[in-house]
Amino acid sequence: MSLSLFDQGPMPPCPQPFNMAAYVMAQAGANGDKPALEILSPDKVEVWRYQALEATILATAGGLQALGLKPGSRVLLRLGNNVNFPILFLAAIAAGFVPVPTSTQLTPGEIQSLIDDLKPALVVYDTDAAKPPDLACPALGPDDIKALRQHAPGPYQMGDADRPAYIIYTSGTSGRPRGVVHAHRAIWARRMMWDGWYGLKSSDRLLHAGAFNWTYTLGTGLMDPWAIGATALIPRHDTARPDLALLLLDHKASIFAAAPGVYRQLLKSGSDLTLPDLRHGLSAGEKLPASQKQAWTQATGRPVFEALGMSEVSTFVSASPFSPARDGVSGFAQKGRRIAVLDEVSNAIVPMGKPGILAVSNRDPGLMLGYLNAPDETRAKFHGEWFLTGDMVQMGQGGAITYLGRDDDMMNAGGYRVSPIEVETALTAHPQITESAAAMVEIKPDVFVIAAFYHSVVELPDKVLADWCGDRLARYKCPRVFVAMDELPKGVNNKLRRGDLRAQFKRLP
Repeated sequence: MSLSLFDQGPMPPCPQPFNMAAYVMAQAGANGDKPALEILSPDKVEVWRYQALEATILATAGGLQALGLKPGSRVLLRLGNNVNFPILFLAAIAAGFVPVPTSTQLTPGEIQSLIDDLKPALVVYDTDAAKPPDLACPALGPDDIKALRQHAPGPYQMGDADRPAYIIYTSGTSGRPRGVVHAHRAIWARRMMWDGWYGLKSSDRLLHAGAFNWTYTLGTGLMDPWAIGATALIPRHDTARPDLALLLLDHKASIFAAAPGVYRQLLKSGSDLTLPDLRHGLSAGEKLPASQKQAWTQATGRPVFEALGMSEVSTFVSASPFSPARDGVSGFAQKGRRIAVLDEVSNAIVPMGKPGILAVSNRDPGLMLGYLNAPDETRAKFHGEWFLTGDMVQMGQGGAITYLGRDDDMMNAGGYRVSPIEVETALTAHPQITESAAAMVEIKPDVFVIAAFYHSVVELPDKVLADWCGDRLARYKCPRVFVAMDELPKGVNNKLRRGDLRAQFKRLP
């Protein structure tokens, strides 16, 4: 009997000593005048060439080092959708510090919660994000960011590839955001994506439709192209979807990366999608509906390759130009990965073709070091060799992975993972709401949003609830639909039945 275990063989070990930023900029010397980054708009292009980009990163690193922070100090980044984000992220790593990027959509309460957990040594903010109040550490604002770039360059701080490099916050199943601590070696592990997902070459011009300060953009859209010597194309934050199609054409993008929602919006916009320079598209962040994938291929004549991943290990299962997946299959373990499908109860590897929880070997160099300040939650994610992703999948012949959903109630909003408990905590704080529940619902074919189900003794307009949530939650966490109920469905042990909520929503007029 074949088991659901697939081993693509180990990748070469990460070099020692190592610095993640030095690795990302290793091609700068050989590509000095080549465009590393082009920030696009219909009437203007801002070009950053490799030599200037590395020089700015190292000058900023020198400025940060001059502040006298201890090695390994945490630097909270409150930066908008602009080039400051990748420069400061890599500069902090180059200088030997640990940057912590955050979304500018987070509310003051959410940011304060992160600060209390993180205890940063420094906060850096720009005009798109206000300085957090009542800080117990120094803060650098927009003028200070400009001054950092004028500093004498600092050297790359080399060290153990297993030491912390950066922290990203993601929703935890407990409802409290958790800091995912990644090692410097995490960037080395991304080499497995070059052939396993992207089909990436140094001659590529990769256009990513996400914001600078999204980790999907940071990895796939910026650092991976730079590490191989390619050119990254990022549209300005205010680019309209019809203009995006024109930018793909005019700037000869060879690879297009986006979340499924962007593909849907582009198709809906009616834009001309004749793109002769495009080889293929990339999709991640959430499941790409088969209908959208087929529609894109029909409109452009180009395939889209999907990837599965999570903040704790990035993307590790994917289709690629070298291993295309048949309809319904998300992809295969990338070369260098070792994955298995485990039984939900026993955690034993299940027979081939049986559903179970997707697991990644703890040998994977891209796997996180752990959750910040949460050793129990970290241990709970591991069983022996295996890190449990929480994704329900089925493995077929050749290691083909079919995604079936989540084994918990985590929601996905535009590529961001959201805990229903976070949403419910905000809702039940309302004085007129006695209980609430949040769940993903399908409002039309292949379009899913967060819905809030609640019980209240008085009638509450949707606008009131939307404003209430908007004051307490980042925009991507806020419900788009509100449903008043006489009572929420519960099981015999009084446990909320979210599946019943989704089923009831389908029956609503």
